[in-house]
This record gives sequence, structure tokens and C-alpha cells, in this order.
Amino acid sequence: MLSGHQGKLEELEQKFIHNERRMSDPEVISDHEAYQDLVKKHSEMEPGVVAWRAYKKASSELTQAQELLKDPDMKEMAQEEIASLQSQLETIEKDLQGFLVPPDPYDNKNAIVEIRSGTGGEEAALFAAELYRMYVRYAEDRGWKTEILSGNATGIGGAKEVVFSISGRGVFSRLKYESGTHRVQRVPETEASGRVHTSAATVAILPELEEVDIQIDPKDIRVDVFRASGAGGQHVNKTSSAVRMTHEPSGIVVSCQDERSQFQNKDKAMRMLRARLYDMREAERHKRESTMRKDQVGSGDRSEKIRTYNFPQNRVTDHRIGLSLYNLSDFMEGRCDEVFEALISADRLAKLQQA
Repeated sequence: MLSGHQGKLEELEQKFIHNERRMSDPEVISDHEAYQDLVKKHSEMEPGVVAWRAYKKASSELTQAQELLKDPDMKEMAQEEIASLQSQLETIEKDLQGFLVPPDPYDNKNAIVEIRSGTGGEEAALFAAELYRMYVRYAEDRGWKTEILSGNATGIGGAKEVVFSISGRGVFSRLKYESGTHRVQRVPETEASGRVHTSAATVAILPELEEVDIQIDPKDIRVDVFRASGAGGQHVNKTSSAVRMTHEPSGIVVSCQDERSQFQNKDKAMRMLRARLYDMREAERHKRESTMRKDQVGSGDRSEKIRTYNFPQNRVTDHRIGLSLYNLSDFMEGRCDEVFEALISADRLAKLQQA
């Protein structure tokens, strides 16, 4: 995997050594701003350099252990050492991938998650609600916070649509591969004949952007207020606190009625609008770069079938990387890391191969 990229890692190590020398230079130390900038760069490079040095050491030890295979008396011990070193190198390679692939500028952002029921009627709405609970449980396990922004519930516990934010460290970097169509195969409770039905829900993971990240001219926005009502709101309101926001140049419309305050609903609507404008612009960029993105995991295309949840077989299959696990019940409880880690590794490897 590192073939062809070792020169970059050597270059990183040399730059790191050069910076270390400069950090002890009295002239640099006397310039507080320059020194702080150097310290920041040094700390950013250090994990990559430590991993690269560990990789070189393990590679050297592996070569020595392979030489020992020629000695009959040392062969058994050498085989054990080779297995251990190969495992070490595999782990270190995964760490090094992150330093060879340019970071996504939005990786450290919070995320806005949109889940919508697709084909399958009420069964699709029930599945959308289960996906929402799955992501919330995953977020709770990682110490992340969730907040409902908008919702449209059905009468028997399903969700036609739910939009919520997840806040925490590295949220977007882990969840961005979830965008696409999620398909469920199971026997609905209402199915008398016991036939397996296929339903679907779409998921979109968008980085939650600040005003500095995406500029919106207030003149381009039309705001309508109305009374909150129906299953989508947490309450029925006698005042006009619900908000519908229309971005006229793009035609994007968002609405929020879950808060009692018009101000709070406006704030949530603006957060959703920024995310959807980003999504629209990214879709246009992806279209231009479609040939480049064919080999990458998680294009973010919501029409792409990315995963199947087969309940009769207790199986979850991610179609992008050909991974099937027979622990669907655990997965739906938010224990999703095995699949998420595999997606991150596959995407990094695809980008490395392109580089």
C-alpha cells in the first residue's frame, strides 16, 4: 500500500527534523508568532513521523526475521515473529494512510443528518425511524450530542422525514460515508402471509457550516411564518412561531416548527439552509468530477444503493466495499464501527491509488 508513497513520508520526516532544529533557534524563539506557528506545525506532523519511524523499524525487523527462516533451529521462533510484525505493519499502514491523503476541510465539522422514507410506504417510514435511533445510539456511545431540527412522524412510530444535528469531535469524518439509499428486507408486522418485503430510506450527511463557511445574502431569503401544527411539531401553537425559509436563487425551501420560539425556529432553519446549499454545490462539483470519483467510496449520491439490512438473515451488507456482517441486531443498536472503519480505510486506499 505504501509503495510509491515512501518518498512523501521521508520528506515529512525531514521537514519535521528541520522544524525541530528551528525551534531551538534563539532568533525564531524571539518571534512569538513565528514560534507558535512552528510549534503548531510540529505537533501536527509528529504523529505521522512517529508512525513512519515505527513502520521503518518494524520493516527492518521483519527482514531480519525472514533471514532467520533459513536457520532450522530458529525457524519456529522466526515464524511467530514474522506473524507479529506483519500484524504491526498492517496497523501502522492504516495510521499512515491518514497522513498521505489530504484531509477533507470539513472533517472536523458537526453534521446535519437527513433521513427520509422511500419506497415501501409505512414499512419504509418505520425503517427511517429505526435508522434515526441507530445513529442516535451511535452518537451517544461516542459522547456526541444530538438535536432534532425538523421531523414528520407517522401515526405508528415511523418517520416520513427526520432532520437532526450531531455535534462532537470528528463527527462528519466518520459519518460522511452514510449518504445514499439504505434498503431493508424483512417481514412487516402487518404482513399476514409472512412474505419478505423490501423497503428503503435515503440518508444525507451534511457538514454543519458556519456563516464564515458559506455566505448567504439576506436579500436572497424569503421568510414566512405560520402556526405550528400536526405530527411534525412537538406542540400545537396559537402564535405564528413556525418558520418556512426559501432561498430564492436556488429554490431550496426549509421549514422548522419544533421550537416554541420563532427566533429558535429561524436559527434551526438557517442551519439547515446552509447545509443544503453546501449539498447542492457539492453535487454540482461532483458531477464535474464524476470520472475522478468513480473509484472513491461514498460519493454522496443519494440515489446510490449503499447498504442492505436483511433481518431474516441478521445480515448487514455494504455494497460499496462488498462487506457482509451477520450482526445486524448489534448494528441497529449503534454498534457500527466495524463497517465505518472499513469504509474509511477503503476510501483512503482509493485516494492513495489515485494519487
